[in-house]
This record gives sequence, C-alpha cells and structure tokens, in this order.
Amino acid sequence: MRRRNFIALLGGAAAWPLAARAQQATKLPTVGYMGSTTATDQSGLVLAFVQRLRELGWIEGRTVAIEYRWAGGQIERFSEIATEFVRRKVDVVFTTGAGATVAKQATSIIPIVFTLAQDPVGSGLVASLARPGGNVTGLSNQQAELASKRIELLREIAPGIRRLAIFANIGNAGAALDMGEAQAAAGKLGLQVVPLAIRRADDITPTFDAIAGQADALYVCGDLLQGRYRIRINTLALGLRLPTMLASREDVEAAGLMSYGANFPDLFRRGADFIDKILRGAKPADIPVEQPTKFDLVINLTTAKALGLKIPESFLLRADEVIE
Repeated sequence: MRRRNFIALLGGAAAWPLAARAQQATKLPTVGYMGSTTATDQSGLVLAFVQRLRELGWIEGRTVAIEYRWAGGQIERFSEIATEFVRRKVDVVFTTGAGATVAKQATSIIPIVFTLAQDPVGSGLVASLARPGGNVTGLSNQQAELASKRIELLREIAPGIRRLAIFANIGNAGAALDMGEAQAAAGKLGLQVVPLAIRRADDITPTFDAIAGQADALYVCGDLLQGRYRIRINTLALGLRLPTMLASREDVEAAGLMSYGANFPDLFRRGADFIDKILRGAKPADIPVEQPTKFDLVINLTTAKALGLKIPESFLLRADEVIE
C-alpha cells in the first residue's frame, strides 16, 4: 500500500511541472500596440487604454499580451511595425488613424482598431461608419468637423483677428480636409485666409518666414508631422506673436496658446472596448465606428501673457484645463 501511494504521489509530482509548463506554453491573446510617437509622449494614453482593458478582464501579462512598438513620429516606421506584427501573427492591432492606413495595407486578415482617425470613410479605412466592412474599425476624432467652433473660440480671446493663417501638412489627407473646413469657416466669418501648406519638415521654417506681418492668428491642423515638430511650430508662432488654435492638449502643453477637440485619453480608453469585443470573437466589419463624446478646451496662460492677451474670466471658467 505504501509503495502504491508513493508511486501515485511521485506520478502526481511529476505531472505538476508538466502542467505548469503547458500552461506557460499557452499563448496569450496578443495586442500589437502601434504608437505614433514615443512611449513617453503617449504614457497617459497608454495608461487609459491598459486600465480599461483591466476593467474588462484583460490583465497585461496574465490574460493578454501587449507588444508595444513606437513610430517616433516617422510615418515610414509604421510600415516596418505593421510588417512585424503580421509576421508575429498578433491577434489585433491597435493604433491611430495614420497607423491604421498603413496596417491595412499590410494585412486584410488581422483585425485593426484605430483611434484619432480624422476621416475614416474619406481616407478609405472603412466603407461607412455604421458598417465598416473589412478588418478595420475604431474611433474618429472629428477634427475637421470642429473647425468652425475652434475658430470662433480663437476669435473670442483675440477679437481683433482679421487675417487667419492656416497651417497644414497637405500630404496628409486628414490635415488637408481640416484645412479645407477651416478655410470655409474663416471665409464665412469674414476672415482673410493665409494658407501655410507644407509637405515635409524642411518646409516649416521658410513657410513661417514668408508670412511675417501678414497674419493675426494661426490655426494649426493636427497630424503626425505637426505633432513631431509642435515645439518648433509653437516657437515660430510665438516669434511672430500669433495666437494659436492647436490640435491637442499636448500642443498647448508645448507652449501653444489653446486647443479644442476630442479628449484623447477617453478615445484610447474606449478603444479598449473595441479590443475586448474582438478578442471575444466579434468581427471589425460588424462593429460601427464611434465618434467622440468628450471634448476639451485647454488654454496656456503663460503663452497668453507672452502674447499680451488678457483672457476673460468667463472664458477661463469654461476651460477644461488651464495650464500655468
């Protein structure tokens, strides 16, 4: 009896390591996170995304694996990252609108979830908002749709504006659309438009040099290139004493004057809901694209003072964040 018990115990002990190894060998569902800038720049967005995944039962390293890759603001890096994710056969790719465009070219099979897409239908990411079709879905940031509101806010704190410079990387379809909407909105308000169209980083400084004394304020259309060079753009605008309406809070934090737009952390948080649905078996083609529901007005008082602008108290009370 003792011998039989010992043999049974020995057999069970031998089985435990095998079971443990089998469990470790089980591949976790993998999310390929394709960041547009850097880990430092998007730390708050990653936190919002990961926290929401955890709430939904996807705990990093335990129930889901997340492979992070960073484009560093370089569009060409997206292609390299997308190719790697396809080779590694991740279960779903999470990225921004620009990254999704590249990822879609790399795979028609792996699900892709985007956030911060400026024009998902016009850019060809999805067939329609209600029925995306294909392997791509996600969240729009409605940047172009907010052009009129953003210009009105800019005029509210700088009512003397007569000539509005509009900066955009026209090589980016979303930024070009935003520029067109801003031009139309400015025209309706009786403003003279001074277009600042660029296609590469080397165009930025010469373009600003060319408009010295020809504009009263600056509207900046956001995209990957603009985000990468936001400090240079803000510095040049300050040098020309131009009040700026920018694309995001990060731009205002980098010495821009103000921004109005979708709340980015909220969009990344909601992006986790899309990941959850896909990992549980839903198809991107059947998940409608969603729009922002939270919008933030952010203003930098230090920049306002440098420009000699006195911001009305009523305006500051409406702001979601005041940077000092």
